[in-house]
Amino acid sequence: MTSIETVSSEDIPSIDNYTEELIAELQLPVAKVSGAVNDEKGEVRALYERANNQNLTSPIIDLFARLLDLRRQDKGCSDDFDISGDELHRLAIKHQQIDEHMVSVGGRLARALPIAGEANSRVEEYLAQKDQVAPSGIEKWEQIQENIGRIKAELKMSDEDWNSFQGQIRNAIDSVATLSKLIDLPEDVLESIARVTKSYRMRLTPYYTSLIMPGVINDPIMLQSVPTGEMIENAGIEIPPVAADHSPARLIDQFYPRVLTIKATNMCAMYCTHCLRLAHIGRRDHMYSKEAYNEALDYIRKNEQVRDVLVTGGDAFVLPNSILRWLLEELDAIEHIKVKRLGTRIPVTAPMRVDAELLDILEESSDKKPIRVVTQINTAQEVTPVSRDAFREISKRTFTVLNQAVLLKGINDSRVKMWKLCETIQEAYVRPYYIFNCSYRNPQFSHFRVPLAVGRDIVESMYGNISGDAIPRYIATAGGKIPLHRSNVVRREGDDYVLRKPWNDEEAEYPDADPEVYAEDLFAFNK
Repeated sequence: MTSIETVSSEDIPSIDNYTEELIAELQLPVAKVSGAVNDEKGEVRALYERANNQNLTSPIIDLFARLLDLRRQDKGCSDDFDISGDELHRLAIKHQQIDEHMVSVGGRLARALPIAGEANSRVEEYLAQKDQVAPSGIEKWEQIQENIGRIKAELKMSDEDWNSFQGQIRNAIDSVATLSKLIDLPEDVLESIARVTKSYRMRLTPYYTSLIMPGVINDPIMLQSVPTGEMIENAGIEIPPVAADHSPARLIDQFYPRVLTIKATNMCAMYCTHCLRLAHIGRRDHMYSKEAYNEALDYIRKNEQVRDVLVTGGDAFVLPNSILRWLLEELDAIEHIKVKRLGTRIPVTAPMRVDAELLDILEESSDKKPIRVVTQINTAQEVTPVSRDAFREISKRTFTVLNQAVLLKGINDSRVKMWKLCETIQEAYVRPYYIFNCSYRNPQFSHFRVPLAVGRDIVESMYGNISGDAIPRYIATAGGKIPLHRSNVVRREGDDYVLRKPWNDEEAEYPDADPEVYAEDLFAFNK
């Protein structure tokens, strides 16, 4: 092959060590050239012609890669295929001159491509399993639509009822009798649910009920919304999630100097079986008076170090628009309040609530000072085309939408499930923010708890495998939020961990999940 002029090595610009090593390997003579080399010459000549005549990098890579493959099979060196060292150098220079970042052929072929291949191999198992192990509501949308039709017919809901927040709340499923008509459950399971609901509230919106997959034992949506026998059977004394020493004023919780929470309602569209605020939900929904809100606002007005206020509950989006607008206006009028947050599960439990008026309220407030919407999505199955649309609209009107997931046994406690969750919500305009280790304060849901080491492995496995801004922080709540990086897990004492609070170096005891309970295969609906 003579279309590249033969030149001396002194005339060829320098190339990097990666390429020098690659060319040296390609030129290394083979002790005994296989007779099959003649069969390969035509293929190599065609690759050479494309590399020589096209002003592209990929044909050059293809040629070098094929020559390398043949050399490593002892089928011949480059000279055996009539390609000289000078020609290899010339093509290497051509590759480097074409590439916008002057990447060398040796760097790309001998280093970058193998590194990328190794990285790809790390996610092959995940990619093969994710849609079967952790399907999203988008992928399950056809089945969900069938569920919707069946539920609407059973509850005699019109399209108007279904597509309105008021219709969802009016038709919420809060009794075992109604639940049994919508979900096929064994009689003993229904009896267990009935026993539990004498002590703990159950409420699912018809929409959220439609996300439950028929015939799936321990469906992740059902686990989050339908109480099971463990809530009564689990022994222990509940530690109030927010004790009096963290409530300096009416409706206020405060753990940090510059951030506090207004618990603006005890109402939710549905009640989670892992709710940190079980004690606050009570037996009835309550609307609070402006007098109560004003006491909370007065505390905020007097404490100028506070800059960030979270309005939560319950669920902030359950508040009537008039109350929500008024609360945000009052907060915006306080000079030292710089940012606001709204805590809500509504976009996944009743996305119909996210209407034009609510979006206008969010935008009006965010135009004055940044407003963030903080949600809780625990499984990709909660993300449907409807909830994704709601999050997309919210993201257009606010500073950001953040997700605080809870690590829960059987719901998201594997690499595949959590990776899929984080990627799915990121694609739905939501940024993964926190993963909370399920709280030890409420013995009612100790069966959901996951050992710290399992959670840490899941989160640390994300680094280098999924997008960096799809990786949440792993957090434990123990008198405040403590990141569960290895440096913050100080030691183990018996069954407990000792954690370090990074902001003041205080140590906090943190009971781990019971490993025997976690190891039990039979729990909840398959118990």
